[in-house]
Amino acid sequence: MDALPLVALVAGSAAIAGAARRTPVPAPLLLVAAGLIASYVPGVPDYTLDAHIVLPLLLPPLLYTAAVDSSYLDLRANWRPVALLSVGYTLFATFAVGWLAYRIIPGLPLTAALVLGAVIAPPDAVTAAAVARKVGLPSRVTTILQGESLVNDATAITAYKVVLAAAVGEGLSWSGGIEEFLVASVGGIAVGLLLMVPLHWLRTHLKEALLQNTLSLLIPFVAYAAAERFHASGVLAVVVVALYLGHRSWQVDFATRLQEAAVWKMVAFVLESAVFALIGLQLPFVLKGLGEYEGARACWYAVVLFLVVVAVRFVWVFPATFLPRVLSARIRGRERDAESRDWRGPLIVSWAGMRGVVSLAIAFSIPMTVEGGAPFPARNLVLFLTFTTVIGTLVIQGLTLPVLVNRLDLPGLRDAHQETLAEAQAQSEASAAAEARLEALLADERNALPAPLADRLRTVLERRRNAVWERLGAVNDVTGESADDTYRRLAREVIEAEREVFVQLRDARRIDDEMLRTLLRRLDLEEAAAYREDGSG
Repeated sequence: MDALPLVALVAGSAAIAGAARRTPVPAPLLLVAAGLIASYVPGVPDYTLDAHIVLPLLLPPLLYTAAVDSSYLDLRANWRPVALLSVGYTLFATFAVGWLAYRIIPGLPLTAALVLGAVIAPPDAVTAAAVARKVGLPSRVTTILQGESLVNDATAITAYKVVLAAAVGEGLSWSGGIEEFLVASVGGIAVGLLLMVPLHWLRTHLKEALLQNTLSLLIPFVAYAAAERFHASGVLAVVVVALYLGHRSWQVDFATRLQEAAVWKMVAFVLESAVFALIGLQLPFVLKGLGEYEGARACWYAVVLFLVVVAVRFVWVFPATFLPRVLSARIRGRERDAESRDWRGPLIVSWAGMRGVVSLAIAFSIPMTVEGGAPFPARNLVLFLTFTTVIGTLVIQGLTLPVLVNRLDLPGLRDAHQETLAEAQAQSEASAAAEARLEALLADERNALPAPLADRLRTVLERRRNAVWERLGAVNDVTGESADDTYRRLAREVIEAEREVFVQLRDARRIDDEMLRTLLRRLDLEEAAAYREDGSG
C-alpha cells in the first residue's frame, strides 16, 4: 500500500490549517476550498470517504476531544435545549427534510428521501467546535451547540439505519424502528456508564505518564467498539465516558495532564484538518452517475434543499426555545436572566447548523442495491445533495456567522477583563488556602526547612497570587506591556541565556548529551510554567 497519498493529505491539510490561523477565515472553509480545487488537479489521488473508516476510526477521537473539553456542569444546566436539538431537532429534520425533498424532486421515492433527510439532519461536532472557537460565541450558545453536536450523530445514525431498512426492503415496522432507536440510545449510555469508572480508576492508578497517555488514546476506540459490539450507539458511549473523564481530569497525575493536553491537541488538529480537506476532495465522486439529474436540474435541487435545511432549523429552534417557557412556570422561574429570554441567541443557534464529514460518511455507506438486486433509487443524487448541503452550510453559514455575531451584539459575550478579574479572584482564594496550608506544614518540626527554602516557597505562592492581578495593572509606556508581560519576557530571556551556555558546554565536551538533555528539560519546564501563567498554554 502506497502511504504517500495519506502523508500528502495530512501534510497538506495541516499546512493550510496553519496558514488559516493568520487569516480571518475559519480554517474549515479554507480546507474545504483547497480540497475542492485539489480534487481536479492532475495527479492528485482519489480520496473516497469510507464509512467503515470514518465512523469507527475518525469519529471516536474527534468526539472524545470535543466532549473532554466540554463542561459537564454547563451541559447539565442546559440539558433541555441540548436534548431538544440533539434528539428532537434531528428527528424532526429527518422527516421534515425528507418529506419536502420527496415533494420537491420528481421520481424520488419517499424511503430514499427519508434516507436523505437522516443523512443531512445532524450538524457536525467538529465544525461546531471549530467555528465556535474562531467566532467567540457566548458561553451558553457554545455549550448548546457543542452539546447538540456531541449527541445528534447517535440520533441521526440510528434514524438512518431505521429508514434505510425500509428503503432496501427489510420491512422494519415503526414499532421496530422505535425499539431499535431506544436500544441504541439506552445501550450506548449504559456502555458508557459501565466503562467510565473502571477507565478512570486505571488512569489514576497507572504510575507512568506514558502508559496513561497510551490508555487515553485507546479510550474512545474502546468505548465505541464495545457499544457497537452490542448494537448500541458507540457515539453515546464515547461521549458519556469523555464527559466523565474530563470532569474528573483534576484527579489524574499532573504529568499525565500536561502530556495528554499536548497529545490530544495535536491529534485533534491533524484529524480536523484532514477531515475538512476530505470533504472538498469528494466532489468528483458525487458528480458521477447523476444520470437524468445531471446539469441544471441537480443544481436547482441542491439550492432548494439547502434553503429547506436552513428553514427547517429555524422552524424548530424558535418554538423549541420559547414554547417551553410559555407552557411551564417552573422553566420561566428558572430562566429569568436576559440572555435566556433574548431572541438573538436562538437566531445564532438557528444559523449555526453547519453539516460535516459524518453526513458524507453516512451517505457513502448507502448500499448500491436494495432487496432483489435492484439499484438503490437515486443513490447518486442523494450523495450529490448531501455534498452540496455540507458545502453550502460550511461556506455560506460559516462565512456569514462571524458577521452576524458581530452585528447582533449578543448578550453573554465573553468579556476578557471580567474573565481575568474572576481568574484573579479565584487564584487569590486558592493562594490564601495554600499559604495557610504551608504555614501549618512548616510549623511541624518534621517539615523543618532552612529559612531561604521556606521563603522560596512563600515567594512562589506570592508570585502566583499576584501574576493574574498584574495583568489588570498599568502598562509600560514604552513597550505597552503589563508588569506581568515584562516579567515573563525577562524570565524567558534569562532562561535562553542559560540554555545557550549549556549548549556551549556540551559542544566543548565539558558535559555530555545526556546531562544536556536533563538540564534543558529543567529549563523547558520553567519556561513552560512562565508561558502558561498568561493563560496561553
